[in-house]
Amino acid sequence: MLDDRAKLLLKALVERYIADGQPVGSRTLSRATGIELSPATIRNVMSDLEELGLIASPHTSAGRIPTALGYRLFVDTMLTADRNQFQTATLAPDQPQKVIANAALLLSDLSHFVGVVIAPKRSSVFRHIEFLRLSDRRLLVIIVSPEGDVQNRVLFTETDYNASQLVEASNYLNHHFAGMAIEQVREKLLAEVESLRGEIATLMQAAVQVSTEALTQVQDDVVISGERNLLSVSDFSGDMGNLRRAFDLFEQKAQLVRLLDSSAQAEGVRIYIGGESKIVPMDELSVVSAPYEVDGLVVGTLGVIGPTRMAYDRMIQIVDITSKLVSNALSHK
Repeated sequence: MLDDRAKLLLKALVERYIADGQPVGSRTLSRATGIELSPATIRNVMSDLEELGLIASPHTSAGRIPTALGYRLFVDTMLTADRNQFQTATLAPDQPQKVIANAALLLSDLSHFVGVVIAPKRSSVFRHIEFLRLSDRRLLVIIVSPEGDVQNRVLFTETDYNASQLVEASNYLNHHFAGMAIEQVREKLLAEVESLRGEIATLMQAAVQVSTEALTQVQDDVVISGERNLLSVSDFSGDMGNLRRAFDLFEQKAQLVRLLDSSAQAEGVRIYIGGESKIVPMDELSVVSAPYEVDGLVVGTLGVIGPTRMAYDRMIQIVDITSKLVSNALSHK
């Protein structure tokens, strides 16, 4: 266990290094803490912290920098975050895919790092279907999922349907099948086809086919915004190897999905520092993440990815506020 003096010096060192990005010497620490300690005393405490693996001394400097273990102790025991700072941020209700894209952009803009959001899995259930005549034998099928996701598909038909036939078909589908999985609709429609007028049955079967394609299509599970922000981070700009590894990580999205999925099991904000997650195996990267909900049910996660030298109190606020904004924008209640 660290005594109060060691904790104070470690806290001051981490905060100074996050602010300046330069190794911190004993004279700087003495000024930062405001306590009267001799340079020799500070050096002795620093030596003890280094032996504990909480700080390290770069070869080119007499100062010290935090290690991942030092950041972890700082975040767990010394950090306080005011979660009211970003109340002015907004995220308007919209179709789910737009909300997710806007949330990734918001995370990136506020943090100046990389914003990441795992999109909710798309439902194979439709809430509403409608037909719009575009021209002869050419229709627009509008499919609305229970989450409010709207998919449009153009349907070419052998019959030229009139407005009343289109209304009849959409009313039948909405009345009898709304809320069912699309495969259930297909099976029930086949069983009922004999009782329906031929041209209407054909139209509805074609609509079910395009609805299946629309609702079950492969979607981008991870939305990422702001990767280029890392180019201006001094921790990365001087090391092309680290930059390349970071961009490789963003391209191999499966790793990010596993990491953020694990965050969905926890309440509130989680912080992974310097590769300790074993999923983002980079000592130079940290992840601050939180789950978001729809109508009280956790459906996805979001977060900020940046250098280990980040202002964790600010990132906690940004991620916490954004998760609430996404939950509000997607919820129907």
